Amino acid sequence: MKAVVLAAGRGERLQPLTLTKPKVLLPVANKPLLQHLLEALRKVGVDEVLIVVHYMAEKIMNRFGDGSDLDLKIEYVRQPRIYGTADAIGMAEGRVDGEFLAVYGDLFLTPEALEAVINRHGKNAVATLALVPVENPSHYGMVRVEGEHVKEIVEKPESWSFEPLANAGVYVFDSDIFDAIRRTGESTRGEREITDTIQSLVDEGQEVRAVEISRESWLDVGRPWDLLEANRRAVSGLVPEVRGRVEEGATLVGPVYVAEDARIRAGAYIEGPAVIGGGSDIGPNCYIRPCTSIGSRVRIGNACEIKNSIVMNGTHIGHLSYVGDSIIGENCNLGAGTITANLRFDKANIKMVLKGQLVDSGVRKFGVVMGDGSQTGINALTMPGVKIGPGCWIGPGVVVYRDVAPNTFLRLRQELVEEETPAEK
Repeated sequence: MKAVVLAAGRGERLQPLTLTKPKVLLPVANKPLLQHLLEALRKVGVDEVLIVVHYMAEKIMNRFGDGSDLDLKIEYVRQPRIYGTADAIGMAEGRVDGEFLAVYGDLFLTPEALEAVINRHGKNAVATLALVPVENPSHYGMVRVEGEHVKEIVEKPESWSFEPLANAGVYVFDSDIFDAIRRTGESTRGEREITDTIQSLVDEGQEVRAVEISRESWLDVGRPWDLLEANRRAVSGLVPEVRGRVEEGATLVGPVYVAEDARIRAGAYIEGPAVIGGGSDIGPNCYIRPCTSIGSRVRIGNACEIKNSIVMNGTHIGHLSYVGDSIIGENCNLGAGTITANLRFDKANIKMVLKGQLVDSGVRKFGVVMGDGSQTGINALTMPGVKIGPGCWIGPGVVVYRDVAPNTFLRLRQELVEEETPAEK
C-alpha cells in the first residue's frame, strides 16, 4: 500500500520554531518529526510515500530526498497554496492506484495505530478513519459512530453528547475518493476539508468505517508542549548505547544514548532517558535530567542543569545555567547564569499566546521556546511560557516577561549614581 503524507502546513502554533523550519522537521529525540512517521510507515509494510509539500518545501525535500536512506521510495507533489486537507489529498490523484493510506505529517504515531486502520479497511468501504478518545471535544473534529460505521462528523462542537472520539488524521481511501473531493466545496474557514468530503459520502449512504486507536499510540504535535510530549515518548523507547567518549567520573543512569564524537566530561550526571547528539560536549559537573534531547555540536558548560528539554544543533549553554521544560532552537548562545523559569508561584497551568490567543497548555511546568540563532547575556531570566523569536539578543540581567518578536535586541536601561566611598568623605 502507498501512503500520502500531508506536510504542507506552516505550523503557526509552533512559532517561533517554524519561522525558520517546517513543523515536520522539528526534532524529536534528535530526529525530524516526519522521520518518526516515515519509519512507522515502513514498519507496517509501506514502501512508497508521496509527500504533499508547500511551506519550506525545499527543506523537506532536501532532508529526505528519494527516501533511500529510510528504505523507502519517496516522491513529492507541491500544493500550490494551502487550501485544506481535501485539496492536499486531491493532489495525489493520478499518483496512487486503488487503496492508499493518507496521514497528517505532524502526527507522532506508533506502527500499531497505522496497522489497525489498514487492517480494518474492508472491500465495501470507500473510506476508513482512525478515531482517538479525547477529553475536550471542543478542540477536535468529533465523530459519531454506530458500531464500526461513521454517522456524523462535527468540527469542534460546543457540546457533544456521544462517545468522545476525535478524528485522528489517519485514513485509508480507495481511488473513488478523488471524485468526492472534486465535489467538496469550501468550508467556513475558506478551505476544502477532507472531513466535509467524508461527511458527503456518509450522507450518500456509502460505507465509511472507523477504528478506535489508543491515546498512547497517537499524538497531534501542534503546540510547543506537544513537541515536548512527543520527545518524552520517543526517548522513553531508547536503547542505551555509548558511541562517544565518557570520561572517568561521569555517570550515566538508565537509558542514555551518546552518539559518535560526543564527549561527556568528568562530573557530568546524565539520567535517562536522554539522548546526546554527535559532536556534543557535556560538562564537567553538570546534570542532564530525564527526557532531554541534546542535538549535535551542542556545548553544555560547567554546573548547568537541563531538564525535560529539547536543545537543538549547534547551541551553546554557558556555565551556571538552568534550562527546564524548554525548547531551545539551533545555534543559540545562552550566557552564563541564564535561567528559564518553568513554574508559576500559584502552581497554575502555564498559558501561552498562540496565533494571537492566550491558550491554557494544560501543564504546570513549561519554560521558554527560543527560536534559532538567539542569544542571552549573563544572568538573563525568562518567565514560564514566553517565546523568543529567532535572531534575538536578550541583554544581561533582563527578565523576559512577555513574548519577544524576531530579531529584537532587548536590554535594560541602567542609571548609575557615583559617590565617594565613606572612607574618602
